[in-house]
Amino acid sequence: MTSIESASADEPQAWFKLDREGHRLAMGGAWTIAESARLDRELAGLTLSGGDISIDASRISRLDSAGAWLLLRTRRAMESDGVKVSSFNLPELYQPLLETLDQERKVEHGVSRIPAGFRGRLYRIGRAVMHAYRQTVSMLGYLGRVTVETGEAIAQPKHKFRVAAMFHQVEETGINALPIVGLLAFLIGVVLAYQGADQLKRFGAEIFTINLLGVGVLREIGGLITAIIVAGRSGSAFTAQIGTMRVNEEIDAMQTMGLNTVDTLVLPRIVGLVIALPLLTFYSDLMGLLGGAMMCYFQLGITIPIFLRQLNEAVNVNTLMVGLIKAPVFAFVIALVGCYEGFQVERNAASVGLLTTRSVVEGIFLVIVLDAAFSVMFSVLGI
Repeated sequence: MTSIESASADEPQAWFKLDREGHRLAMGGAWTIAESARLDRELAGLTLSGGDISIDASRISRLDSAGAWLLLRTRRAMESDGVKVSSFNLPELYQPLLETLDQERKVEHGVSRIPAGFRGRLYRIGRAVMHAYRQTVSMLGYLGRVTVETGEAIAQPKHKFRVAAMFHQVEETGINALPIVGLLAFLIGVVLAYQGADQLKRFGAEIFTINLLGVGVLREIGGLITAIIVAGRSGSAFTAQIGTMRVNEEIDAMQTMGLNTVDTLVLPRIVGLVIALPLLTFYSDLMGLLGGAMMCYFQLGITIPIFLRQLNEAVNVNTLMVGLIKAPVFAFVIALVGCYEGFQVERNAASVGLLTTRSVVEGIFLVIVLDAAFSVMFSVLGI
């Protein structure tokens, strides 16, 4: 079909008409989903002779996303056939809808800007370094904002801090994590005691397996393993939850209502995890020692009273406190990274998965870096 005659009384709501010269395509009526099937069939039969053409859609009275898509498809089909669209007139009311649908990312087919060989490797290294630098600066800025909001919440706890949300996070990140943390800590205690006893047997010093187990679990292993488990479990959950809210535009709705997203979403998670992680670390220490005690009993024949007496000689309160002091710092970093990456999620589902993975990697990396820094600091201080 090359044209449709002028509108008449029995003409359907949506219509289009191509003039005799084929240089002007007029459109009008209600271009909605109800008319989309018919318009799709009729537009498919539209033939043009080439050259320039102007599209006049100023007489369209109603337009939804289905009709806007038909308009865009028609224009793109003309351009792909070599027809130049000289003008495209549409009521100003519907311009935002058309522009939104027209924002598709086109893949640029061209030569890669990354050079080959050694220069290319240098380029990738530099790009990774700059990305890490920008990420660090952005996260430090976010840390400053969270710090200011935390100070305001402490100054006005009744008005700004959400106690119910905080206790909910304690339950989610702490109580619900007890089974997995306890099981892994128990097994790590078993492995550590087994390997330590296997090596110390050569020197007839099996009893010092308890010293190795007590200092290793209480000072380093218990807190580090617990923080890594929490980073993979709770840190990823923070990113996924906040990221899904961004995809569903819930955060935009909260900001429109005047709610502070840091007070509402970030502070309860940070405070809840800061409370929960030291308790989880203490529980992990107990389970690790229990696993080691069972292995010492079955492999070395060391009874529980002997185990406890040797453990009392090997460790003291300071040994326990060194491991527990690190837990709130680990918790703060894990929660901060998880919430920060959640707010970086774009409005698509793929971004949620990508940022969740990045959150876990960054959280575990920072926990290990901080643990190494604490070890050096305690060594310098003689603790």
